[in-house]
Amino acid sequence: MVRSIVAGGALGDPGWRAAFEEVPRHLFVPYYFVGGGYERLWCEDPDPDRQARWLRGAYADGPLATRIRDGELISSSSQPSLMARMLEELDIQEGHRVLEIGAGSGYNAALLAHRLGDDAVTTVDLDPEITESARRHLAAAGYHPAVITGDGARGWPRRGPYDRIIATCTLPCVPQSWLEQCVPGARILAPFATGLIALRVREGAHGKYAEGRFLHTAAYFVPLRGAPVRPVRRPHTRAVPRRVSENDLFRFLLELTEGSLDPREALSLWQREKRPGRERFGITVRDGRQWAWLDDPEGPYAWPLPTV
Repeated sequence: MVRSIVAGGALGDPGWRAAFEEVPRHLFVPYYFVGGGYERLWCEDPDPDRQARWLRGAYADGPLATRIRDGELISSSSQPSLMARMLEELDIQEGHRVLEIGAGSGYNAALLAHRLGDDAVTTVDLDPEITESARRHLAAAGYHPAVITGDGARGWPRRGPYDRIIATCTLPCVPQSWLEQCVPGARILAPFATGLIALRVREGAHGKYAEGRFLHTAAYFVPLRGAPVRPVRRPHTRAVPRRVSENDLFRFLLELTEGSLDPREALSLWQREKRPGRERFGITVRDGRQWAWLDDPEGPYAWPLPTV
Protein backbone atom coordinates (compact mmCIF):
# COMPACT_ATOMS: atom_id res chain seq x y z
CA MET A 1 0.00 0.00 0.00
CA VAL A 2 2.77 2.45 0.93
CA ARG A 3 4.74 1.66 -2.22
CA SER A 4 1.63 2.39 -4.27
CA ILE A 5 1.08 5.72 -2.52
CA VAL A 6 4.72 6.73 -3.01
CA ALA A 7 4.56 5.77 -6.68
CA GLY A 8 1.58 8.11 -7.00
CA GLY A 9 3.65 11.05 -5.77
CA ALA A 10 2.66 11.25 -2.09
CA LEU A 11 4.51 10.46 1.17
CA GLY A 12 7.62 12.38 0.25
CA ASP A 13 7.83 13.40 3.92
CA PRO A 14 9.73 10.64 5.79
CA GLY A 15 7.69 11.24 8.94
CA TRP A 16 4.39 10.55 7.21
CA ARG A 17 5.84 7.60 5.32
CA ALA A 18 6.92 6.06 8.63
CA ALA A 19 3.43 6.61 10.04
CA PHE A 20 1.77 4.82 7.13
CA GLU A 21 4.29 1.99 7.32
CA GLU A 22 3.91 1.48 11.07
CA VAL A 23 0.19 2.08 11.78
CA PRO A 24 -1.67 -1.17 10.90
CA ARG A 25 -4.73 -0.21 8.88
CA HIS A 26 -6.39 -3.61 9.23
CA LEU A 27 -6.95 -3.01 12.96
CA PHE A 28 -9.17 -0.05 12.06
CA VAL A 29 -11.35 -1.90 9.58
CA PRO A 30 -12.22 -5.24 11.24
CA TYR A 31 -15.14 -5.31 8.82
CA TYR A 32 -16.29 -3.25 5.86
CA PHE A 33 -18.91 -3.39 3.14
CA VAL A 34 -18.45 -4.04 -0.57
CA GLY A 35 -20.80 -4.43 -3.52
CA GLY A 36 -22.74 -1.29 -2.73
CA GLY A 37 -23.19 -2.32 0.89
CA TYR A 38 -24.73 -5.72 0.21
CA GLU A 39 -21.71 -7.78 1.26
CA ARG A 40 -19.70 -7.57 4.45
CA LEU A 41 -16.10 -8.74 4.70
CA TRP A 42 -14.71 -9.21 8.19
CA CYS A 43 -11.56 -10.28 9.95
CA GLU A 44 -13.01 -13.38 11.64
CA ASP A 45 -14.76 -14.86 8.66
CA PRO A 46 -14.49 -18.68 8.92
CA ASP A 47 -13.99 -18.87 5.16
CA PRO A 48 -10.23 -18.41 4.58
CA ASP A 49 -10.77 -17.07 1.05
CA ARG A 50 -13.16 -14.37 2.27
CA GLN A 51 -10.84 -13.53 5.15
CA ALA A 52 -7.99 -13.14 2.66
CA ARG A 53 -10.20 -10.82 0.58
CA TRP A 54 -10.84 -8.75 3.69
CA LEU A 55 -7.11 -8.40 4.41
CA ARG A 56 -6.23 -7.53 0.81
CA GLY A 57 -8.93 -4.88 0.80
CA ALA A 58 -7.67 -3.41 4.06
CA TYR A 59 -4.33 -2.67 2.38
CA ALA A 60 -5.62 -1.64 -1.02
CA ASP A 61 -5.44 2.04 -1.89
CA GLY A 62 -9.16 2.61 -1.82
CA PRO A 63 -11.91 3.89 0.50
CA LEU A 64 -13.78 1.37 2.63
CA ALA A 65 -17.42 1.69 3.70
CA THR A 66 -17.40 0.94 7.43
CA ARG A 67 -20.86 1.97 8.58
CA ILE A 68 -24.16 1.95 6.67
CA ARG A 69 -27.48 2.89 8.25
CA ASP A 70 -30.83 2.53 6.47
CA GLY A 71 -28.99 2.16 3.18
CA GLU A 72 -27.00 5.38 3.67
CA LEU A 73 -23.23 5.53 4.06
CA ILE A 74 -22.48 7.42 7.27
CA SER A 75 -18.83 6.52 7.90
CA SER A 76 -15.89 5.20 5.93
CA SER A 77 -12.14 4.76 5.98
CA SER A 78 -10.83 7.16 3.33
CA GLN A 79 -8.56 6.24 0.44
CA PRO A 80 -5.04 6.07 1.96
CA SER A 81 -3.36 8.03 -0.86
CA LEU A 82 -5.86 10.88 -0.39
CA MET A 83 -5.29 10.77 3.37
CA ALA A 84 -1.55 10.99 2.74
CA ARG A 85 -1.94 14.05 0.52
CA MET A 86 -4.21 15.75 3.04
CA LEU A 87 -1.85 15.10 5.94
CA GLU A 88 1.12 16.42 3.97
CA GLU A 89 -0.87 19.51 2.95
CA LEU A 90 -1.70 20.11 6.60
CA ASP A 91 1.96 21.12 7.04
CA ILE A 92 2.26 19.78 10.58
CA GLN A 93 5.23 20.83 12.71
CA GLU A 94 6.58 19.46 15.98
CA GLY A 95 4.48 20.68 18.92
CA HIS A 96 1.33 21.38 16.93
CA ARG A 97 -2.09 20.58 18.37
CA VAL A 98 -4.57 19.13 15.87
CA LEU A 99 -8.36 18.86 15.87
CA GLU A 100 -9.86 16.27 13.55
CA ILE A 101 -13.52 16.58 12.59
CA GLY A 102 -14.95 13.13 11.78
CA ALA A 103 -13.41 10.25 13.71
CA GLY A 104 -14.33 7.56 11.18
CA SER A 105 -12.50 4.33 11.88
CA GLY A 106 -9.82 6.12 13.94
CA TYR A 107 -7.10 5.42 11.37
CA ASN A 108 -6.43 9.07 10.53
CA ALA A 109 -6.24 9.97 14.23
CA ALA A 110 -3.73 7.14 14.71
CA LEU A 111 -1.53 8.52 11.93
CA LEU A 112 -1.67 11.96 13.57
CA ALA A 113 -0.93 10.50 17.01
CA HIS A 114 2.01 8.54 15.58
CA ARG A 115 3.48 11.81 14.29
CA LEU A 116 2.61 14.17 17.16
CA GLY A 117 1.80 12.03 20.21
CA ASP A 118 -1.54 11.22 21.81
CA ASP A 119 -1.86 14.44 23.81
CA ALA A 120 -1.66 16.62 20.69
CA VAL A 121 -4.59 15.01 18.87
CA THR A 122 -8.34 15.42 19.37
CA THR A 123 -10.90 13.75 17.12
CA VAL A 124 -14.63 14.54 17.27
CA ASP A 125 -17.65 12.74 15.86
CA LEU A 126 -21.38 13.18 16.39
CA ASP A 127 -22.20 9.47 16.49
CA PRO A 128 -21.39 7.65 19.77
CA GLU A 129 -21.18 4.31 17.96
CA ILE A 130 -18.49 5.72 15.68
CA THR A 131 -16.47 7.25 18.51
CA GLU A 132 -16.70 4.09 20.58
CA SER A 133 -15.43 1.89 17.75
CA ALA A 134 -12.71 4.42 16.84
CA ARG A 135 -11.56 4.47 20.47
CA ARG A 136 -11.46 0.67 20.51
CA HIS A 137 -9.50 0.48 17.24
CA LEU A 138 -7.03 3.10 18.42
CA ALA A 139 -6.41 1.28 21.68
CA ALA A 140 -5.84 -2.00 19.82
CA ALA A 141 -3.14 -0.25 17.78
CA GLY A 142 -1.59 1.33 20.87
CA TYR A 143 -2.81 4.93 20.45
CA HIS A 144 -4.87 6.97 22.88
CA PRO A 145 -5.69 10.44 21.52
CA ALA A 146 -8.78 12.24 22.81
CA VAL A 147 -11.86 10.79 21.10
CA ILE A 148 -14.86 13.03 21.71
CA THR A 149 -18.55 12.42 21.04
CA GLY A 150 -19.83 15.83 20.03
CA ASP A 151 -20.95 18.13 17.24
CA GLY A 152 -17.95 18.66 15.00
CA ALA A 153 -19.51 21.83 13.58
CA ARG A 154 -18.89 23.39 17.00
CA GLY A 155 -15.33 22.11 17.33
CA TRP A 156 -14.05 21.26 20.79
CA PRO A 157 -12.71 24.36 22.60
CA ARG A 158 -11.74 22.53 25.79
CA ARG A 159 -8.59 21.12 24.19
CA GLY A 160 -7.74 24.16 22.08
CA PRO A 161 -6.37 26.35 20.83
CA TYR A 162 -5.35 24.38 17.76
CA ASP A 163 -2.60 24.85 15.24
CA ARG A 164 -4.32 22.69 12.66
CA ILE A 165 -7.88 21.52 11.95
CA ILE A 166 -8.53 18.73 9.46
CA ALA A 167 -12.00 17.55 8.48
CA THR A 168 -12.80 14.19 6.93
CA CYS A 169 -16.37 15.14 5.98
CA THR A 170 -17.71 17.58 3.39
CA LEU A 171 -18.61 21.05 4.66
CA PRO A 172 -21.49 23.22 3.41
CA CYS A 173 -19.77 26.25 4.99
CA VAL A 174 -16.88 26.97 7.37
CA PRO A 175 -17.96 27.04 11.04
CA GLN A 176 -16.90 30.31 12.67
CA SER A 177 -16.28 28.40 15.90
CA TRP A 178 -13.33 26.64 14.24
CA LEU A 179 -11.62 29.97 13.60
CA GLU A 180 -12.13 31.02 17.22
CA GLN A 181 -10.48 27.81 18.42
CA CYS A 182 -7.39 28.32 16.24
CA VAL A 183 -4.18 30.19 16.96
CA PRO A 184 -3.29 32.94 14.46
CA GLY A 185 -1.47 31.30 11.56
CA ALA A 186 -3.35 28.03 11.96
CA ARG A 187 -4.25 25.99 8.89
CA ILE A 188 -7.66 24.43 8.22
CA LEU A 189 -7.96 21.70 5.60
CA ALA A 190 -11.43 20.41 4.73
CA PRO A 191 -13.46 18.85 1.92
CA PHE A 192 -15.78 21.41 0.33
CA ALA A 193 -17.98 20.85 -2.73
CA THR A 194 -15.90 18.14 -4.44
CA GLY A 195 -12.52 19.62 -3.56
CA LEU A 196 -10.22 20.40 -0.64
CA ILE A 197 -10.02 23.93 0.73
CA ALA A 198 -6.85 24.99 2.57
CA LEU A 199 -7.48 28.04 4.76
CA ARG A 200 -5.02 30.13 6.76
CA VAL A 201 -6.39 31.74 9.93
CA ARG A 202 -5.29 35.31 10.69
CA GLU A 203 -5.96 37.90 13.37
CA GLY A 204 -7.63 41.03 11.97
CA ALA A 205 -8.95 44.32 13.28
CA HIS A 206 -12.39 42.77 13.84
CA GLY A 207 -11.33 39.33 15.02
CA LYS A 208 -10.09 36.22 13.30
CA TYR A 209 -10.60 35.62 9.62
CA ALA A 210 -9.55 32.89 7.19
CA GLU A 211 -8.78 32.72 3.51
CA GLY A 212 -7.31 30.21 1.11
CA ARG A 213 -7.49 28.36 -2.17
CA PHE A 214 -8.61 24.91 -3.16
CA LEU A 215 -6.08 22.22 -3.92
CA HIS A 216 -6.24 20.70 -7.39
CA THR A 217 -7.19 17.33 -5.87
CA ALA A 218 -10.73 15.97 -6.16
CA ALA A 219 -12.25 14.76 -2.89
CA TYR A 220 -15.53 13.01 -2.11
CA PHE A 221 -16.52 12.54 1.54
CA VAL A 222 -19.68 11.95 3.53
CA PRO A 223 -21.32 15.24 4.60
CA LEU A 224 -20.75 16.87 7.97
CA ARG A 225 -23.69 16.10 10.23
CA GLY A 226 -25.02 18.11 13.13
CA ALA A 227 -26.27 21.62 13.92
CA PRO A 228 -26.06 24.36 12.96
CA VAL A 229 -25.01 23.65 9.37
CA ARG A 230 -27.34 23.00 6.46
CA PRO A 231 -27.01 19.67 4.61
CA VAL A 232 -24.92 19.49 1.46
CA ARG A 233 -27.25 19.43 -1.56
CA ARG A 234 -26.42 18.10 -5.00
CA PRO A 235 -27.39 20.53 -7.76
CA HIS A 236 -29.68 19.51 -10.62
CA THR A 237 -28.01 19.31 -14.03
CA ARG A 238 -30.92 18.62 -16.36
CA ALA A 239 -30.57 22.08 -17.95
CA VAL A 240 -27.07 21.41 -19.36
CA PRO A 241 -25.75 18.82 -21.84
CA ARG A 242 -24.98 15.46 -20.29
CA ARG A 243 -21.35 15.48 -21.43
CA VAL A 244 -20.91 18.72 -19.48
CA SER A 245 -22.93 17.68 -16.44
CA GLU A 246 -20.70 14.65 -15.99
CA ASN A 247 -17.48 16.69 -16.12
CA ASP A 248 -15.78 16.61 -12.71
CA LEU A 249 -14.64 20.26 -12.78
CA PHE A 250 -18.04 21.53 -13.90
CA ARG A 251 -19.78 19.63 -11.11
CA PHE A 252 -17.32 21.18 -8.66
CA LEU A 253 -18.32 24.66 -9.86
CA LEU A 254 -22.01 23.75 -9.62
CA GLU A 255 -21.70 22.59 -6.02
CA LEU A 256 -19.52 25.54 -5.01
CA THR A 257 -22.04 28.05 -6.40
CA GLU A 258 -25.21 26.16 -5.40
CA GLY A 259 -27.89 28.69 -4.51
CA SER A 260 -26.11 31.51 -6.40
CA LEU A 261 -25.82 30.28 -9.99
CA ASP A 262 -28.24 28.07 -11.86
CA PRO A 263 -26.69 25.40 -14.12
CA ARG A 264 -26.95 27.54 -17.28
CA GLU A 265 -25.21 30.48 -15.60
CA ALA A 266 -22.53 28.17 -14.24
CA LEU A 267 -21.98 26.69 -17.71
CA SER A 268 -21.61 30.14 -19.25
CA LEU A 269 -19.01 31.12 -16.65
CA TRP A 270 -17.18 27.83 -16.95
CA GLN A 271 -16.86 28.15 -20.72
CA ARG A 272 -15.95 31.83 -20.60
CA GLU A 273 -13.15 31.15 -18.10
CA LYS A 274 -11.81 28.21 -20.13
CA ARG A 275 -12.88 25.43 -17.76
CA PRO A 276 -11.04 26.59 -14.63
CA GLY A 277 -9.48 24.01 -12.34
CA ARG A 278 -10.15 23.81 -8.62
CA GLU A 279 -6.94 25.66 -7.73
CA ARG A 280 -8.31 28.89 -9.25
CA PHE A 281 -11.10 28.98 -6.68
CA GLY A 282 -10.95 29.96 -3.03
CA ILE A 283 -12.96 30.85 0.07
CA THR A 284 -12.83 33.83 2.43
CA VAL A 285 -14.37 33.91 5.93
CA ARG A 286 -14.36 37.44 7.36
CA ASP A 287 -16.49 39.85 9.41
CA GLY A 288 -19.37 37.43 9.83
CA ARG A 289 -19.54 36.62 6.12
CA GLN A 290 -18.04 33.96 3.91
CA TRP A 291 -17.86 33.66 0.17
CA ALA A 292 -16.35 31.55 -2.58
CA TRP A 293 -14.48 33.22 -5.42
CA LEU A 294 -12.66 32.68 -8.68
CA ASP A 295 -9.08 33.99 -8.96
CA ASP A 296 -9.46 37.00 -6.61
CA PRO A 297 -11.33 37.31 -3.27
CA GLU A 298 -12.34 40.87 -4.21
CA GLY A 299 -12.80 40.16 -7.93
CA PRO A 300 -15.97 40.08 -10.03
CA TYR A 301 -16.70 36.40 -9.51
CA ALA A 302 -17.79 35.78 -5.93
CA TRP A 303 -20.66 33.80 -4.41
CA PRO A 304 -22.00 34.03 -0.84
CA LEU A 305 -21.85 30.98 1.35
CA PRO A 306 -24.07 30.34 4.39
CA THR A 307 -22.65 31.33 7.78
CA VAL A 308 -22.90 29.57 11.13
